[in-house]
Amino acid sequence: FISKGSLCRGWLFLPEVIAKGEAAPGIVMAHGFAGLKEMGLMGFAERFEAAGFVTLVFDYRFWGESEGEPRNQIFALEMVEDYRNAITWLAKCPEVDPDRIGIWGTSYSGGLCLYVGTHDKRVKAVVAQVPSTLNPDSRRAKALDTWDLVGESLINDRIQRYETGNVNYMKVVAPEGEPCIFPDRDAYEWYMEFKEFAPKWKNEVTVESLEKVREFDPVSLIHLMAPTALMLIAGENDNLVPIKTVKETYNLAKEPKSLSIFPITHFVPYKDPWLSKAAGLATDWFQKHL
Repeated sequence: FISKGSLCRGWLFLPEVIAKGEAAPGIVMAHGFAGLKEMGLMGFAERFEAAGFVTLVFDYRFWGESEGEPRNQIFALEMVEDYRNAITWLAKCPEVDPDRIGIWGTSYSGGLCLYVGTHDKRVKAVVAQVPSTLNPDSRRAKALDTWDLVGESLINDRIQRYETGNVNYMKVVAPEGEPCIFPDRDAYEWYMEFKEFAPKWKNEVTVESLEKVREFDPVSLIHLMAPTALMLIAGENDNLVPIKTVKETYNLAKEPKSLSIFPITHFVPYKDPWLSKAAGLATDWFQKHL
């Protein structure tokens, strides 16, 4: 599908239960921070397909098999545009009932789904798994010691881009001691494991992306999402998104809503048994509200 002039590519899962001439509910889904569709999402999409949902899994612009330059940049509001254009494309498929569209996200895309579900009323149900429920206030509180210093470096990068046009990059993950976005052993091991399924994945993100990440707020208007149905699936021991911020987001949201907390860390849900548990909850939620 086209998103702001660039081609986004993905997978479309068509359930066998679709009868000729009948339309099924649809689900749009994409990965989190620097993730590609091949990195653990097929297991979820296959379960949604088996439950009767037409499911679209896509790569954002600038990532994976989708178009867009410069590569590997994370601009939240542009990713929101990709979700919304994916919804438009899916809703026009003859196999899909445009009045029964849900969205699913994980980690950073969980936050994107909260934003999309709040502002795009075509969406009837949202599932956000280990979601990024951080806004500028909570991001700053989480990194008080480095917030101002990082802010200065981002201003310097902005000035340099203006003067030279150069695009600077930073590693997403790295071995201990090397500079990167996620200096976390679990993150490093997860990306290193799942990159084997995604030959187009590169361990880098534009420095400008960090500026956009710091400014994005997916949660402060969450009370406006209702009556769209919201499910949050959180990790009690999440090492990237404090469970406190997920609970605060849930408390701000209006009914219908649901919060399930698993005794897991951030990168666990992409393999069984937790994949099946999380996908099962999501499937039940979509069946109830689509």
